[in-house]
Amino acid sequence: MRQFRSVFISDVHLGTADCQADYLLDFLASVRCDTLYLVGDIIDLIAMQRRAHFPDSHRAVIHRLLDLAAQGTRVIYVPGNHDEFFRRFCGQTFAGIELREKAVHTTADGRQFLVCHGDQFDQVVRCSPLLLLVGDRAHGLLLRLNRWFNALRRLQGKPYWSLAAWIKTRIGRARTFIRRFELAALTVAEKGHYDGFICGHIHSAGFLRSEDGLYCNDGDWVEHCTALVERHDGRLELLHWSESPVTLAEEPAAPNPEVCGDARPVLDVLPAAFVEQLNRSVGR
Repeated sequence: MRQFRSVFISDVHLGTADCQADYLLDFLASVRCDTLYLVGDIIDLIAMQRRAHFPDSHRAVIHRLLDLAAQGTRVIYVPGNHDEFFRRFCGQTFAGIELREKAVHTTADGRQFLVCHGDQFDQVVRCSPLLLLVGDRAHGLLLRLNRWFNALRRLQGKPYWSLAAWIKTRIGRARTFIRRFELAALTVAEKGHYDGFICGHIHSAGFLRSEDGLYCNDGDWVEHCTALVERHDGRLELLHWSESPVTLAEEPAAPNPEVCGDARPVLDVLPAAFVEQLNRSVGR
């Protein structure tokens, strides 16, 4: 059993055939935390309008989350664009789960992080979401190939490995979008006087540190099976959870040279109204 102060997961996409619910169930059974953040796209209501896929493992995830809330874990649900329907209930608590449009998380070492799904940045970075960069149909094909590829690996006794994620890292436009997304989140954190930003949305787990803030993306449970965790001293880490759970990365101690100085002239002109809206939504 692994003990953490806080855990952040997003982009589970329950209701789709690509959701890695079994790995997530194993993760939720193997960790304990004071606070669990569900950072959007937990249930894929958009996909379920076309074709609902909700096997027992998906229902078990819902029951596990409800059990954690009942057992004393603080569960905060920040809806995303695929479960946007739940945003109309933000500010309320259902079955012990708090719904929030955005949240502010304070780490054990006193840092404040703005937490939201991240789809708010799609228009700011002037690009469609990552899943649309390769086209909706092409991305669906990638995920089907990923299922078949990993089914073959399991027959061979090999652990999970994301073919879809590997292919997308080779697409230049996808890498460009990810970097612009990261820089936009960092800029909002700095302009809002936060120490960093925690989100999901783009299915790309990672850290990026600037001179004034830390960007954290907790990844997804469709392609990568990753979670962001906070240890009891406030340190943040990214975990990959499959047959062989590993620590993917620890938060960087030094700023990335690419985001220092004048490396962000385009994003320095983020609309002030956009930052103010985020601040108002969390009571600043």
